[in-house]
Amino acid sequence: MALVVQKFGGTSVADAQKIVAAARKAVARHKAGDKVVVVVSAMGHQTDVLVDLAKQITERPSAREMDMLLSTGEQVSVALFAMAIQSLGEEAVSLTGAQIGIRTDSTHTKARIKSISTDHVMKLLDDGRIVIAAGFQGIDQHGNITTLGRGGSDTTAVALAAVLRADVCEIYTDVDGVYTTDPRILSTARRLPSISYDEMLELASLGAGVMHPRSIEFAKKFGVPVLVRSSFKDVPGTLIVAADRATARPVSGVALAKDEARITLEGVPDQPGSNHKLFSPLASSGIAVDMIVQNVAQHGLADISFTVPADDLAQALDVTRAVAKALGATGVSHDDSMAKVSVVGVGMAREEGVAGRMFLALSRERINVRMITTSEIKISVLIDRADAAKAVKAAHAAFGLEKPEVDTAESAGTAAPPTKSSPLDVVRRLEGMEDLAVEDCQLDSSQALVTFTDLPDTPGVAADVFEEIGRQKLFVDMIVQSHPRGGRAELSFTVPAVDRDRAIEVAGRIAKARGATVANVPHVAKLSITGVGIRSHAGIADRLFAPLGDAGVNVDLVSTSEVRLNVVVAAEQGKQSLEVLRKAFGL
Repeated sequence: MALVVQKFGGTSVADAQKIVAAARKAVARHKAGDKVVVVVSAMGHQTDVLVDLAKQITERPSAREMDMLLSTGEQVSVALFAMAIQSLGEEAVSLTGAQIGIRTDSTHTKARIKSISTDHVMKLLDDGRIVIAAGFQGIDQHGNITTLGRGGSDTTAVALAAVLRADVCEIYTDVDGVYTTDPRILSTARRLPSISYDEMLELASLGAGVMHPRSIEFAKKFGVPVLVRSSFKDVPGTLIVAADRATARPVSGVALAKDEARITLEGVPDQPGSNHKLFSPLASSGIAVDMIVQNVAQHGLADISFTVPADDLAQALDVTRAVAKALGATGVSHDDSMAKVSVVGVGMAREEGVAGRMFLALSRERINVRMITTSEIKISVLIDRADAAKAVKAAHAAFGLEKPEVDTAESAGTAAPPTKSSPLDVVRRLEGMEDLAVEDCQLDSSQALVTFTDLPDTPGVAADVFEEIGRQKLFVDMIVQSHPRGGRAELSFTVPAVDRDRAIEVAGRIAKARGATVANVPHVAKLSITGVGIRSHAGIADRLFAPLGDAGVNVDLVSTSEVRLNVVVAAEQGKQSLEVLRKAFGL
């Protein structure tokens, strides 16, 4: 007997007929001997209807009353779903978030789960009932109804699966799995049989709309296998599991975030604490910063570039201009017509030449790369929005993602269930479920830093650099390209220190052909913060930069991702920086 959580989205319960069809899936699992919890979203566009009603009353409804209003959508769905199951001859009971015992903080319209009680739900399951749970909602310490914001029903489903120690969480939706890219953009996109948590986190945060990143954070944090499948087609779907259970491939998908805005703080004094003074007020303003790129300082000055959602540009510019004045920076520039294209794959850390293939594909399409940032499993480029679809197609073809593959992942039905926790562990699991979970801070002092300056800002520059580096069998770790200024770009990368001389020789030839110059630092220290919630928790960058600044440590290079934040500092400050960050994150 398995314990299964099934989640049905709004399109899956859009009308009475679809509710009954979804109920049949739950009944089938129950008749097979499984314990079943169903999480249901509001019907179809019901949430939009409720929002429109509120706006007919007032343009600025209070957040508390909006939560009270919007939570009714799921209450309608769960009651109808329970009725449908009962009409099919099985026992079912519907529960609101409060009746389940989902406790949240008091941030109305975007609350975070603090804990979930399991006693009531488990008793109902043990009594042979199917439990129908309202997604998207909970209750705060004062008894107020709260809602979880975007992706709230996915989050509810995976969170329940986590605390109930479910064998699998099945996400039924209007698509039949996770694709190599958005099939609406590229018809050759292919459904993936399996994908790792980290890859899905990157793809979800980068624009893939199948699941919300918060739900994947839960799945990774608690080891919940998630199966994304269609409500309307009988196809296998996509299994989201730990990396050692997913199919290994250099690149699993291409993601597009098409509404990006870039801000550059120019001519920042290269001194400890500058990053903190920028990202602290941005975090305090609730602005979600995505790509962060800091170039290597020239003549005591550095540029710090970052991206924000286009809707947040005006507020972010106000904050950045105030910081520029306080720091004595030379200026602030911005561009609101950018897009970010990323390739993601857990296998790229073990395969040479992935970056070169990506940049060569873009170069052949004459697409100019404005910024680059990488992590161990992701390469992101910032490009002009007009080139977005063309870039996705080029990257997708470069890695042969349209070709079928043999799936080597363990299936949810045969994989070993998570290890049972002790009573004390269970209590701890229920506390602070959505708190930032920093897993580790690692120091790598075995790298050298190579920097090109004065590279021409033209399509194909990055391709030329990394195609030649790939031919020389040089393994590149971090890659950072800052936003170009005056028609010239700066590109930095790290290599193992033992390969420094060979990397400098190759870089010198490339620079000479391009009219650029090369600088190098023989030994640098790279610090990597890894965990769950790094991007979704405002202020994580500030929590990293503040203690380093207080300790007098200057950050030379930055790159970011959903699950990792990397910084490069002077080699002699590596051990000190590691101690500072471990203390800051309680490691």
